[in-house]
Amino acid sequence: MKKTVALSLLLILLGCRTKEQNITVGTIERIDTSINAIIAADAKAEIIADGLNWSEGPLWLEKMNTLIFSDVPANTIYKWTEAKGKEVYLTPSGYTGTVKRGGETGSNGLILDLNGSLVLCQHGNRQMAKMNTAIDHPAPDFISIASTYKGKRFSSPNDAVYNSAGELFFTDPPYGLETQSDTDPEKETKWNGVYKVKTNAEVVLLVDSIPRPNGIAFFPGEKQLLIACSDAEKPNWYVYDVQGDSLTNGKIFYSTTGIAKGLKGSPDGLKVDKNGNVFATGPGGIWIFNRNGKLLGKLRLTETASNCALSADEKTLYITNDMYVLKFKMRD
Repeated sequence: MKKTVALSLLLILLGCRTKEQNITVGTIERIDTSINAIIAADAKAEIIADGLNWSEGPLWLEKMNTLIFSDVPANTIYKWTEAKGKEVYLTPSGYTGTVKRGGETGSNGLILDLNGSLVLCQHGNRQMAKMNTAIDHPAPDFISIASTYKGKRFSSPNDAVYNSAGELFFTDPPYGLETQSDTDPEKETKWNGVYKVKTNAEVVLLVDSIPRPNGIAFFPGEKQLLIACSDAEKPNWYVYDVQGDSLTNGKIFYSTTGIAKGLKGSPDGLKVDKNGNVFATGPGGIWIFNRNGKLLGKLRLTETASNCALSADEKTLYITNDMYVLKFKMRD
């Protein structure tokens, strides 16, 4: 009996879980009453996977009833199912070169294109790429979608989104370079950009003024684009009007400057639901806004949240949380 109790306490302290035991984490802070329509009174978040180096890029695959997510330093994508838990899905995922290099080389953001193919933000290969196999038969066989802008290599594509016309929008901070900095000798652009790949494969630079562009998502209607900035000096979310091949009227959607000191994390990955509600990883966990930038509430977490993904019915949020992956069942 004593051994069993001791083991249970050890699992909780280490944040581990067994197949039969999920550890509940996080505290819900309800700032505006309208959040009650999004998150039920009995909602809870729990650890569903652990033992990761740095989890990122969660993507819910409805047809497979499966979550996939990147472990960037491990150059591996894992999958999670209710029945089997965490398993390797694809490796290598972001770097296929033969020359050994440092840095976080794996895939980061993961999305599906309009045909249901897996598209990856590849740090090590420094490109946006498509997996050249079906999602239920993964293999490290990649087709480059875009790797340069006017002859200059991208630094490390981070997060991405498609519009309904099949155009690809993505961010390119330096986090996948070996020094993760603007002074890295391998960095070829003077800026950290937000780009669009048109259906004819032309690459357009949309924004070069955000110091660390990160998470990216459209609001419903695709007339506005939300972009996170993970720079410590400008920890903001920005919103732009979409006008053809340009982003205009850029402004701060919400800023965490001076109000989140001492908390782990910064504005990073994010998702927008069909009603325009924003679920954004930020200092201390998940920040939840309405489409007008009003803060509705937070899911407070002790570890750094990097990105999130909604289930098809938008009732569950999956969160990459440093060494963990969480399942946040918001409502039935």
